[in-house]
Amino acid sequence: MSKLKRYRENILQFVQEEFQATPDKWQELGLLAFASDDPKMFRISLQACAGPGKSTLLCWCGWWFLLVMGDVGEHPKAAAVSITSDNLKDNLWSEMSKWQSRSTLLMQAFEWTQTRIYAKDHPNTWFMAARGFAQTADTEAIGRTLSGLHSKYVLYLIDESGDIPPSIIKSAEQGLSTKPIFGKILQAGNPTSHDGMLYAAATVLRDQWHIIRITGDPDDVNRSPRIDIEWARAQIKQYGRDNPWVKAFILGEFPDSAINTLLSLSEIEAAINRQIHETSYNWAQKRLGVDCARFGADDTVIFPRQGLRAFKPLVLKGLRSNEVAARVAHSKNKWKSEMEFVDGTGGYGSGVVDALLQAGHSPTEVNFSSKSPDPKYFNMRSYMWFMMAEWIKRGGSLPNDARLIKELASPQYSFHNGKFRLEEKEQIKKRLGFSCDLSDALCLTWAMPEYARTDDMKLAQVGSAHSTSKVEYDPMDFNKESSN
Repeated sequence: MSKLKRYRENILQFVQEEFQATPDKWQELGLLAFASDDPKMFRISLQACAGPGKSTLLCWCGWWFLLVMGDVGEHPKAAAVSITSDNLKDNLWSEMSKWQSRSTLLMQAFEWTQTRIYAKDHPNTWFMAARGFAQTADTEAIGRTLSGLHSKYVLYLIDESGDIPPSIIKSAEQGLSTKPIFGKILQAGNPTSHDGMLYAAATVLRDQWHIIRITGDPDDVNRSPRIDIEWARAQIKQYGRDNPWVKAFILGEFPDSAINTLLSLSEIEAAINRQIHETSYNWAQKRLGVDCARFGADDTVIFPRQGLRAFKPLVLKGLRSNEVAARVAHSKNKWKSEMEFVDGTGGYGSGVVDALLQAGHSPTEVNFSSKSPDPKYFNMRSYMWFMMAEWIKRGGSLPNDARLIKELASPQYSFHNGKFRLEEKEQIKKRLGFSCDLSDALCLTWAMPEYARTDDMKLAQVGSAHSTSKVEYDPMDFNKESSN
């Protein structure tokens, strides 16, 4: 029992002693995340290149769970699934048997069969079950694959999840809904598809999942050592980094050429992680994009941007037009913005514009459905979104916001009479479950071409207290004095 207690407190020790294995750095991080009781680690997604040892990590976690979890009268229960039953049988399930054979303790305590692993002294209540679904199964049938697993200690292992429909997450969530003492969903796969649960975890469900990206990128210091570095370099040289196969199987990134997605997840993440010095943007105009709520469930958003830097947005709920106008005016005065672009589509923002005009301000009303200034784009909305996407790709810096990531990664585009056309807002809302209020507010700041700051506005900033290049700076935080 002392050994089990020690292993429960130290999963790395379990792997090293029972399997005589030394985890790679990313595997070590994955093991620690799995053993953590932090709610942010209840759902873990391994977004992996090909061949880094992701199935091995699933096995280590699965055996640790079966061995050390449980209590008197409460035994651990687990389920494992893959893209097909044959894939599960030939890969993860056979790997479970291989790693068991390396541990005398696991061989003594558990029995491995083709469909079930169980504790020899409690075969009916202490187990991991191999689950599968037919290739012809519909979405509803697939969604039931992981149903019926109830315990205070519950685990779902999902291998090759890149092409598994997101509907399977729903049945796994049933096991977490009862608030178990230890409950985890651990998935792993290659980022090959925009339709699978791996992509859902990285985009629309990102705020619920802890993402671990495993890469074979020769230029990444945290790359998996199991991917031959010279081979990876040769493939990148031959096909290029933007090749879908290279992105998915070497870089561990979702390809963006399979469908007409405006922005890839890797491009959005790069903009979020990008820190730029204020001299890269302080010459540019300060702009506010204001997306006004259309319906009760939607939000009004004020999004500040200056050149290559977009700052944290201000989200408002349930305010009338004059109240929104007051917040815009306050933001303008505090941050010294030079241009304010208000969404007037459908007349929802007209009241805000009128109130600002009456107060002596000069906002610009923008109609998303109006004609684009560039004939390549179907309408003003398409034009502004494409300008925003180009800005992100060429070096823009975004605030780290899970909802913003979802919004930016979702929209697709088509060609309408030879023009680029962004899909309708209601289509995106139906897919996401909420409106793209943040990204619509940000895209408004491209309603007019970029200009440098006026001399008067530059002079007004002389002697500012401190730099605005700090990531934590928030121009919409009215509890702090403006620093720019």
